[in-house]
Amino acid sequence: MPRTALVTGGLSGLGAATAARLAADGIRVITLDVADGADVRVDVSDTAAVDAAAGRIGPVDILVNSAGIVGPNAPLWEIGRDGWDRTFAVNVHGTVNTCRAFVPGMRERGWGRIVNIASMAGKDGNPNMSPYSASKAAVIALTKSLGKELATSGVLVNAIAPAVIETPMNAHTAPDALAHITGLIPMRRVGRPEEVAELIAWLTSDLVSFSTGAVYDISGGRATY
Repeated sequence: MPRTALVTGGLSGLGAATAARLAADGIRVITLDVADGADVRVDVSDTAAVDAAAGRIGPVDILVNSAGIVGPNAPLWEIGRDGWDRTFAVNVHGTVNTCRAFVPGMRERGWGRIVNIASMAGKDGNPNMSPYSASKAAVIALTKSLGKELATSGVLVNAIAPAVIETPMNAHTAPDALAHITGLIPMRRVGRPEEVAELIAWLTSDLVSFSTGAVYDISGGRATY
């Protein structure tokens, strides 16, 4: 029986590339997104809506938390509370909501794979992107904690930390901010969604059995730790 994967933010960018890559391996893929056309249309920041959707979706073997927003592009002191709250609501609380909804079933079945999409910004901190950077740092810490909590359960939890990837989300990033973070990549190019999807496919497979709570960089050489 094929495994089932739920990919949040599954209609564009890294989510769409991941959904296509997992489907190519014969995995049944369910996309969850706020946009029309998703298999399940839900805002991941809405806890009650995520819980209700989980009841409709049923058992999930693989969870890829790809839904995310960049948030405001401005110096910290110019960013209002609403910008902070919305960025954390989607990037952090959305990841928490889906994990809370689907981890219990994975534990009961004794097998599961969770991949949370963080960012190099969560390690380095990007200028004029403090809400995004802080939210992705939270995703990294969440992954490390949850990985330890589930370490003997058969459920593995890992994160990836991409540098700039050619996605619709980054197309809306302020040009000066985008130029700065692209200039930090030694390969002198941005990444492609399919390159990230390949790493996610590996992390959600049986090939990975002794890694949990880890952060995998995919940064064209930008990563320094």
